[in-house]
Amino acid sequence: MIRLFVMIQKELLELVRSFKLIWVPLVFLLLGIMQPVSSYYMPVILKQAGNLPEGAVIDIPLPDASSVMAGTLPQFGTMGLLILALVFMGAVSSERNSGAASLILVKPVTIASFILSKWSAMLILAWGSLALGYAGAWYYTELLIGSVPTKQIVSSMLIYGLWISVVMSFTLMFSTVLRSPAGAAFSSLGLAALLSLLASLLPKQAGWSPGALGGFATMIAANAEFGTSAFGWSLISSLIVIAGTLIISVGVLRASPAID
Repeated sequence: MIRLFVMIQKELLELVRSFKLIWVPLVFLLLGIMQPVSSYYMPVILKQAGNLPEGAVIDIPLPDASSVMAGTLPQFGTMGLLILALVFMGAVSSERNSGAASLILVKPVTIASFILSKWSAMLILAWGSLALGYAGAWYYTELLIGSVPTKQIVSSMLIYGLWISVVMSFTLMFSTVLRSPAGAAFSSLGLAALLSLLASLLPKQAGWSPGALGGFATMIAANAEFGTSAFGWSLISSLIVIAGTLIISVGVLRASPAID
Protein backbone atom coordinates (compact mmCIF):
# COMPACT_ATOMS: atom_id res chain seq x y z
CA MET A 1 0.00 0.00 0.00
CA ILE A 2 2.87 2.38 0.75
CA ARG A 3 4.27 1.87 -2.76
CA LEU A 4 0.80 2.47 -4.21
CA PHE A 5 0.49 5.77 -2.34
CA VAL A 6 3.93 6.81 -3.53
CA MET A 7 2.94 6.01 -7.11
CA ILE A 8 -0.28 8.00 -6.75
CA GLN A 9 1.72 10.98 -5.46
CA LYS A 10 3.98 10.65 -8.50
CA GLU A 11 1.01 10.71 -10.87
CA LEU A 12 -0.53 13.72 -9.13
CA LEU A 13 2.82 15.53 -9.24
CA GLU A 14 2.93 14.98 -13.00
CA LEU A 15 -0.58 16.42 -13.29
CA VAL A 16 0.54 19.48 -11.34
CA ARG A 17 3.70 19.97 -13.41
CA SER A 18 1.73 19.71 -16.66
CA PHE A 19 -0.88 22.15 -15.26
CA LYS A 20 -3.63 19.59 -15.95
CA LEU A 21 -4.66 19.77 -12.31
CA ILE A 22 -5.41 23.46 -12.90
CA TRP A 23 -6.80 23.96 -16.39
CA VAL A 24 -9.04 20.86 -16.56
CA PRO A 25 -11.09 21.85 -13.45
CA LEU A 26 -11.30 25.40 -14.79
CA VAL A 27 -12.73 24.12 -18.10
CA PHE A 28 -15.33 22.10 -16.17
CA LEU A 29 -16.14 25.18 -14.11
CA LEU A 30 -16.70 27.17 -17.29
CA LEU A 31 -18.91 24.41 -18.73
CA GLY A 32 -20.96 24.35 -15.54
CA ILE A 33 -21.44 28.11 -15.34
CA MET A 34 -22.47 28.43 -18.99
CA GLN A 35 -25.76 26.55 -18.55
CA PRO A 36 -27.49 28.73 -15.90
CA VAL A 37 -26.01 31.96 -17.27
CA SER A 38 -27.09 31.24 -20.86
CA SER A 39 -30.55 30.14 -19.69
CA TYR A 40 -31.03 33.36 -17.75
CA TYR A 41 -29.71 35.72 -20.42
CA MET A 42 -31.10 33.88 -23.46
CA PRO A 43 -33.69 36.59 -24.30
CA VAL A 44 -30.95 39.24 -24.25
CA ILE A 45 -28.66 37.05 -26.38
CA LEU A 46 -31.37 36.47 -28.98
CA LYS A 47 -32.27 40.16 -29.03
CA GLN A 48 -28.66 41.20 -29.61
CA ALA A 49 -27.82 38.45 -32.10
CA GLY A 50 -31.02 38.25 -34.16
CA ASN A 51 -32.25 40.65 -36.85
CA LEU A 52 -35.65 41.17 -35.26
CA PRO A 53 -38.19 43.72 -36.55
CA GLU A 54 -38.59 46.90 -34.56
CA GLY A 55 -40.93 46.50 -31.64
CA ALA A 56 -40.56 42.71 -31.47
CA VAL A 57 -40.75 41.33 -27.95
CA ILE A 58 -38.95 38.16 -26.92
CA ASP A 59 -40.73 36.45 -24.07
CA ILE A 60 -38.95 33.24 -23.08
CA PRO A 61 -39.97 31.95 -19.66
CA LEU A 62 -37.18 30.96 -17.36
CA PRO A 63 -36.79 27.20 -16.93
CA ASP A 64 -37.09 25.90 -13.41
CA ALA A 65 -33.90 25.46 -11.43
CA SER A 66 -33.97 21.65 -11.49
CA SER A 67 -34.19 21.62 -15.29
CA VAL A 68 -31.19 23.93 -15.54
CA MET A 69 -29.11 21.64 -13.33
CA ALA A 70 -30.27 18.62 -15.32
CA GLY A 71 -29.21 20.39 -18.52
CA THR A 72 -25.74 20.98 -17.08
CA LEU A 73 -24.82 17.29 -16.89
CA PRO A 74 -24.86 16.67 -20.68
CA GLN A 75 -22.28 19.44 -20.99
CA PHE A 76 -19.91 17.33 -18.89
CA GLY A 77 -20.86 14.26 -20.91
CA THR A 78 -19.77 15.76 -24.23
CA MET A 79 -16.96 18.30 -23.90
CA GLY A 80 -16.01 17.15 -20.42
CA LEU A 81 -15.51 13.49 -21.32
CA LEU A 82 -13.71 14.49 -24.53
CA ILE A 83 -11.23 16.60 -22.58
CA LEU A 84 -10.62 13.90 -19.97
CA ALA A 85 -10.14 11.22 -22.63
CA LEU A 86 -7.63 13.40 -24.49
CA VAL A 87 -5.77 14.20 -21.26
CA PHE A 88 -5.41 10.55 -20.25
CA MET A 89 -5.31 8.79 -23.62
CA GLY A 90 -1.57 8.18 -23.25
CA ALA A 91 -1.63 7.23 -19.57
CA VAL A 92 0.02 3.86 -20.23
CA SER A 93 0.72 3.76 -23.96
CA SER A 94 2.89 6.90 -23.96
CA GLU A 95 5.03 5.60 -21.12
CA ARG A 96 5.41 2.24 -22.84
CA ASN A 97 6.39 3.89 -26.12
CA SER A 98 8.93 6.17 -24.44
CA GLY A 99 10.36 3.45 -22.24
CA ALA A 100 9.41 5.21 -19.00
CA ALA A 101 7.19 2.29 -17.97
CA SER A 102 10.10 -0.14 -18.22
CA LEU A 103 12.17 2.04 -15.88
CA ILE A 104 9.37 2.00 -13.32
CA LEU A 105 8.45 -1.67 -13.54
CA VAL A 106 12.01 -2.95 -13.13
CA LYS A 107 11.90 -1.42 -9.66
CA PRO A 108 9.97 -3.09 -6.80
CA VAL A 109 6.66 -1.78 -8.18
CA THR A 110 3.96 -4.25 -9.09
CA ILE A 111 1.97 -3.95 -12.29
CA ALA A 112 -1.20 -3.72 -10.20
CA SER A 113 0.20 -0.73 -8.31
CA PHE A 114 1.28 0.86 -11.59
CA ILE A 115 -2.24 0.55 -13.06
CA LEU A 116 -4.10 1.47 -9.87
CA SER A 117 -1.99 4.59 -9.34
CA LYS A 118 -2.84 5.87 -12.80
CA TRP A 119 -6.51 4.99 -12.35
CA SER A 120 -6.60 6.75 -8.97
CA ALA A 121 -5.02 9.91 -10.37
CA MET A 122 -7.47 9.89 -13.26
CA LEU A 123 -10.44 9.66 -10.90
CA ILE A 124 -9.09 12.35 -8.56
CA LEU A 125 -8.86 14.80 -11.45
CA ALA A 126 -12.17 13.71 -13.01
CA TRP A 127 -14.17 13.82 -9.77
CA GLY A 128 -12.56 17.07 -8.65
CA SER A 129 -13.32 18.71 -11.99
CA LEU A 130 -16.91 17.44 -11.96
CA ALA A 131 -17.47 18.65 -8.40
CA LEU A 132 -16.09 22.11 -9.17
CA GLY A 133 -18.06 22.47 -12.39
CA TYR A 134 -21.31 21.23 -10.87
CA ALA A 135 -20.85 23.44 -7.80
CA GLY A 136 -20.37 26.44 -10.09
CA ALA A 137 -23.56 25.58 -11.97
CA TRP A 138 -25.44 25.17 -8.69
CA TYR A 139 -24.21 28.52 -7.36
CA TYR A 140 -25.26 30.48 -10.44
CA THR A 141 -28.55 28.59 -10.66
CA GLU A 142 -29.35 29.57 -7.07
CA LEU A 143 -28.23 33.14 -7.78
CA LEU A 144 -30.10 33.72 -11.05
CA ILE A 145 -32.99 31.26 -11.24
CA GLY A 146 -33.92 29.46 -8.05
CA SER A 147 -32.99 26.93 -5.43
CA VAL A 148 -32.39 23.22 -5.93
CA PRO A 149 -32.44 20.75 -3.02
CA THR A 150 -29.00 19.66 -1.90
CA LYS A 151 -30.04 16.01 -2.02
CA GLN A 152 -30.73 16.25 -5.77
CA ILE A 153 -27.40 17.91 -6.42
CA VAL A 154 -25.30 15.45 -4.43
CA SER A 155 -27.15 12.36 -5.68
CA SER A 156 -27.01 13.34 -9.34
CA MET A 157 -23.33 14.28 -9.07
CA LEU A 158 -22.42 10.95 -7.47
CA ILE A 159 -24.27 8.97 -10.15
CA TYR A 160 -22.75 10.99 -12.98
CA GLY A 161 -19.35 10.70 -11.35
CA LEU A 162 -19.72 6.92 -11.47
CA TRP A 163 -20.41 7.15 -15.22
CA ILE A 164 -17.30 9.29 -15.70
CA SER A 165 -15.36 6.69 -13.69
CA VAL A 166 -16.54 4.01 -16.11
CA VAL A 167 -15.35 6.03 -19.11
CA MET A 168 -12.01 6.75 -17.44
CA SER A 169 -11.62 3.02 -16.80
CA PHE A 170 -12.28 2.40 -20.51
CA THR A 171 -9.62 4.97 -21.37
CA LEU A 172 -7.07 3.32 -19.10
CA MET A 173 -7.84 -0.13 -20.48
CA PHE A 174 -7.52 0.93 -24.12
CA SER A 175 -4.37 2.90 -23.31
CA THR A 176 -2.91 -0.37 -22.00
CA VAL A 177 -4.17 -2.55 -24.85
CA LEU A 178 -3.34 -0.14 -27.69
CA ARG A 179 -0.03 1.54 -28.41
CA SER A 180 -1.71 4.55 -30.03
CA PRO A 181 -2.94 7.25 -27.57
CA ALA A 182 -5.37 8.56 -30.21
CA GLY A 183 -6.72 5.05 -30.70
CA ALA A 184 -7.25 4.73 -26.94
CA ALA A 185 -9.20 8.00 -26.79
CA PHE A 186 -11.30 7.16 -29.86
CA SER A 187 -12.06 3.65 -28.60
CA SER A 188 -13.08 4.72 -25.10
CA LEU A 189 -15.27 7.59 -26.31
CA GLY A 190 -16.78 5.39 -29.02
CA LEU A 191 -17.65 2.65 -26.53
CA ALA A 192 -19.11 5.19 -24.10
CA ALA A 193 -21.21 6.75 -26.88
CA LEU A 194 -22.43 3.31 -27.97
CA LEU A 195 -23.49 2.36 -24.44
CA SER A 196 -25.30 5.69 -23.97
CA LEU A 197 -27.04 5.36 -27.35
CA LEU A 198 -28.20 1.81 -26.64
CA ALA A 199 -29.48 2.81 -23.20
CA SER A 200 -31.49 5.71 -24.66
CA LEU A 201 -32.86 3.80 -27.69
CA LEU A 202 -33.50 0.51 -25.87
CA PRO A 203 -34.31 1.45 -22.27
CA LYS A 204 -35.91 -1.91 -21.46
CA GLN A 205 -33.17 -4.04 -23.01
CA ALA A 206 -30.14 -1.89 -22.13
CA GLY A 207 -31.41 0.14 -19.18
CA TRP A 208 -29.30 -1.98 -16.83
CA SER A 209 -26.00 -1.06 -18.52
CA PRO A 210 -23.54 1.63 -17.37
CA GLY A 211 -24.63 3.75 -20.34
CA ALA A 212 -27.91 4.46 -18.54
CA LEU A 213 -26.18 6.21 -15.63
CA GLY A 214 -26.09 9.59 -17.41
CA GLY A 215 -29.84 9.46 -17.96
CA PHE A 216 -30.50 8.46 -14.36
CA ALA A 217 -28.31 11.30 -13.09
CA THR A 218 -30.19 13.77 -15.28
CA MET A 219 -33.54 12.50 -14.02
CA ILE A 220 -32.39 12.77 -10.42
CA ALA A 221 -31.26 16.36 -11.02
CA ALA A 222 -34.62 17.15 -12.63
CA ASN A 223 -36.46 15.41 -9.78
CA ALA A 224 -38.13 13.02 -12.24
CA GLU A 225 -39.41 9.52 -11.54
CA PHE A 226 -37.64 6.43 -12.88
CA GLY A 227 -37.50 2.68 -12.33
CA THR A 228 -35.40 1.77 -9.31
CA SER A 229 -34.83 -1.83 -10.48
CA ALA A 230 -33.02 -0.83 -13.68
CA PHE A 231 -31.15 1.83 -11.72
CA GLY A 232 -29.85 -0.72 -9.24
CA TRP A 233 -28.70 -3.08 -11.98
CA SER A 234 -27.01 -0.16 -13.74
CA LEU A 235 -25.03 0.61 -10.60
CA ILE A 236 -23.99 -3.03 -10.19
CA SER A 237 -23.01 -3.43 -13.84
CA SER A 238 -20.94 -0.25 -13.66
CA LEU A 239 -18.94 -1.51 -10.71
CA ILE A 240 -18.41 -4.84 -12.48
CA VAL A 241 -17.23 -3.06 -15.65
CA ILE A 242 -14.78 -0.90 -13.69
CA ALA A 243 -13.34 -3.93 -11.92
CA GLY A 244 -13.18 -5.82 -15.22
CA THR A 245 -11.30 -3.06 -17.03
CA LEU A 246 -8.72 -2.87 -14.25
CA ILE A 247 -8.23 -6.63 -14.30
CA ILE A 248 -7.84 -6.58 -18.09
CA SER A 249 -5.35 -3.71 -17.88
CA VAL A 250 -3.20 -5.54 -15.35
CA GLY A 251 -3.44 -8.81 -17.29
CA VAL A 252 -2.51 -7.24 -20.62
CA LEU A 253 0.47 -5.40 -19.17
CA ARG A 254 1.63 -8.55 -17.38
CA ALA A 255 1.35 -10.62 -20.56
CA SER A 256 3.08 -7.92 -22.63
CA PRO A 257 5.77 -6.45 -20.39
CA ALA A 258 6.64 -2.80 -20.79
CA ILE A 259 10.22 -3.78 -21.54
CA ASP A 260 9.82 -4.19 -25.30
